Amino acid sequence: MKRYLPVLLAACLSLTGCADLLEPEVENLPGKDAMYKEVTFAQGFLLNGYTRLPGLPFNDVATDDAVSNDKNNAFLKIATGQWTANYNPTDQWVNSMSAIQYLNTMLAEVDKVTWATDPKAAQMFRDRIKGEAYGLRAFYMFQLLRAHGGWASSGELLGVPILTKPQDTNSDFNQPRATFEACMQQLYSDIKQAEDLLPLDYEDVTSASQIPAKYSGISPEEYTRVFGQYSRLRLTARIAKAIRAQAALLAASPAYRTGTTTTWIDAANYAGEVLKLVGGPARLAANGGTWYDNRTEINNLGAGINPPEILWRGDASNSRNLEEDNYPPSLFGRGRVNPTQNLVDAFPMANGYPITAAASEYRAQSPYTNRDPRLQRYIVVNNSTLGPSNTVIRTETGAGNDAVNQIETSTRTGYYLRKLLRQDVNLNPIGANQQRHYTARIRYTEIFLIYAEAANEAWGPDGQGSFGFSARDVIRAIRQRAGIGANNGDAYLASVQTQADMRQLIRNERRLELCFEGFRFWDLRRWNEKLTEGANGIRITNGNYSIFPVENRSFTAHMNHGPIPYGEMLKWKSLVQNKGW
Repeated sequence: MKRYLPVLLAACLSLTGCADLLEPEVENLPGKDAMYKEVTFAQGFLLNGYTRLPGLPFNDVATDDAVSNDKNNAFLKIATGQWTANYNPTDQWVNSMSAIQYLNTMLAEVDKVTWATDPKAAQMFRDRIKGEAYGLRAFYMFQLLRAHGGWASSGELLGVPILTKPQDTNSDFNQPRATFEACMQQLYSDIKQAEDLLPLDYEDVTSASQIPAKYSGISPEEYTRVFGQYSRLRLTARIAKAIRAQAALLAASPAYRTGTTTTWIDAANYAGEVLKLVGGPARLAANGGTWYDNRTEINNLGAGINPPEILWRGDASNSRNLEEDNYPPSLFGRGRVNPTQNLVDAFPMANGYPITAAASEYRAQSPYTNRDPRLQRYIVVNNSTLGPSNTVIRTETGAGNDAVNQIETSTRTGYYLRKLLRQDVNLNPIGANQQRHYTARIRYTEIFLIYAEAANEAWGPDGQGSFGFSARDVIRAIRQRAGIGANNGDAYLASVQTQADMRQLIRNERRLELCFEGFRFWDLRRWNEKLTEGANGIRITNGNYSIFPVENRSFTAHMNHGPIPYGEMLKWKSLVQNKGW
């Protein structure tokens, strides 16, 4: 997206603030009418939707998966009792509603913009811009429903106000919340529009046979100009399909399903449709579990090209921010995100059995031996190596600043984060460097896990729907990639026969595969699962391992659904708050 930022900045600067709505303080800034003849300015309305796409929130520190050693961390505060309607770090109201306002403006004005002098090319540009805007609007509706959808005191499941036209000074802002179901139907409608208008992917074409029939008569060069590789990283029909699967999973989940018509079958079908495009579980990316540190792959990424694991990503750029925040103190980091013993215990043994099973051969005084290989890929345990020089990280008592609670930047749990970090980043002031990183907005592994969860609920562990693969097939592929059950054919997976047991296994696999990517916080809520499980750590003293409590969780049942912002409730009488807030 870098190539669009100067244009976007110019557009956004002319639109920020609302003082000019009341009196013309600045006379030289272009107004909305300028977009009709200035294509670059017009694009700013759409690109605002891209710049508002959320990054990694690290809300895992408000769950049983992690804590933070930063006393001012917003998610630490809400996990320990400070979550209110006027203090809500999960809020998406302002960001998503603002994005929707810009997207609605784009949709309302797109047909008036002179996108190209050739009429056929101009129509293709209009189609693409509309498709992107519809898809992004659906994405932001999903963000709003996840953060603010909930049950009113009346017993009705509500979403947010549905806005499909731009608002101005003459608009009635006092709009009621639509039902959750109506919001979902609006989302589905927007996705359908995006699918109809956008290509599956942005690819250059060399012959007329590659051009969709609706654009017959267009030259390959002209089609490529609009729908070619230059537009990669923008929204596509493939991405729109994935957003629909994400939203359907939310709606079908226990916390919402009695208030919507979306079913587990719907969610399975939407995810399955995406997975058919890549060939099902057999095409699960072999290196997808370490997408963030596949260095050669990342360093060689061409403009807009996705690795096999990635369905949608942000632009790649050089940085060391993640490492500065999360390397241990001995590697000049702040050690901010500390995985919990709870999460460590969720990783099975290498033979596939949970550590609580008799067949697991787990030993409490040698807890990291013969474990699921993902444990040490994602979490730094005592005596792990980390960083560009493979430094040994020692967290046992008396081992120095990396030990539990030694200094402000030490771990609170006995563990440090490895996932998402590039191990070739050096923070030592002598030789410090940066490396390429990117944000994975949607991974295929997430879509596989959506399918597994929904397919199991719809058809049981081995039902295949119309796709030719089952929930068990997906989980088998994910666990094989992880290195589980290599010597016993994953006997534990074979022993899981009931829908309820498969449900627990799928949820655990989702917990492990997607840890620290912003899913656990929302998953616990949509499952109606226990939110108050305290975060535990490990203390190692003279070779003895003892589990200790680190941080309590202060959530109540109504917090399965987030609040409508307190300020919005004060301003607009038509809004109804979610029960309990």
